[in-house]
Amino acid sequence: MTQRTTPADKRRRLREGLASGRIQRLPGAFSPLAARAVADHGFDGVYASGAALAADLALPDIGLTTLTEVAGRGGQIARATDLPTLVDADTGFGEVSNVARSVGAFEDAGLAGLHLEDQVNPKRCGHLDGKQVVPVEQMVRRVAAAVRARTDPDFVVCARTDARAVEGLDAAIDRAKAYVDAGADMVFPEAMRDEAEFAAFRAAVDVPLLANMTEFGASPLLGAERLQELGYNAVIWPVSSLRAAMGAVETLLETLNAEGTQASVVDRMQTRARLYELVDYASYAAFDQELFDFQIPGRDA
Repeated sequence: MTQRTTPADKRRRLREGLASGRIQRLPGAFSPLAARAVADHGFDGVYASGAALAADLALPDIGLTTLTEVAGRGGQIARATDLPTLVDADTGFGEVSNVARSVGAFEDAGLAGLHLEDQVNPKRCGHLDGKQVVPVEQMVRRVAAAVRARTDPDFVVCARTDARAVEGLDAAIDRAKAYVDAGADMVFPEAMRDEAEFAAFRAAVDVPLLANMTEFGASPLLGAERLQELGYNAVIWPVSSLRAAMGAVETLLETLNAEGTQASVVDRMQTRARLYELVDYASYAAFDQELFDFQIPGRDA
């Protein structure tokens, strides 16, 4: 019913996982309930995607969401499980002072870490054309501000570079090295084109690396085991759960429109019993029988 692991414990857990030699698997969760499912299936952490959050608000991923929105939703997701949650901080919601404020907001919300990117404001989805990146010196200031602003030294600051699609692979690697020199704990090379490019980053950069395995993007969909063999320390599937859920929603709506009933797709729905298991009705009932004196219906549904 209540969270047993403190934010500080989660941050240490993320740090230890990144240093373990075993790739940390962080599926994207677009809601606290989805995060609960991630934890229940035995993953290492949760990822709170800016693209998924924007889409859930029916907005494109072009920098329209605010720090307040992202920190609020990220905190809700982080509090839903005992796993560490990494949050997408876009470009830091501004420049140096904004970046510092963002770190404080995410620490206060219980996140285990964030990643900042080197795109200009307003940013674009990392797998869209037309991206632009800021000068290296500007991103170095963002990273340094994030590192300086954190109050918990275990809070992970990850630097994402989008330069591969704009300036080429060699430039992206040079940028990553500068971001590491500025204090980045981890690097996120966005939109790599093939295994060789993932390997080139690993050979050149000596901090933990994060791989983005988003579908319909520029990168091949490599398995977690293969990424571990390539030397990667973490992998995210940022929007996969949202896409899967919305695919099911579309199917339901098409069925309701055509048939006037959901009967033919009920067998593809999460059962009442499984939903109640994820939201943990039982522990609330046990917590205070005098106050919570209801019975849990539908255990066999």
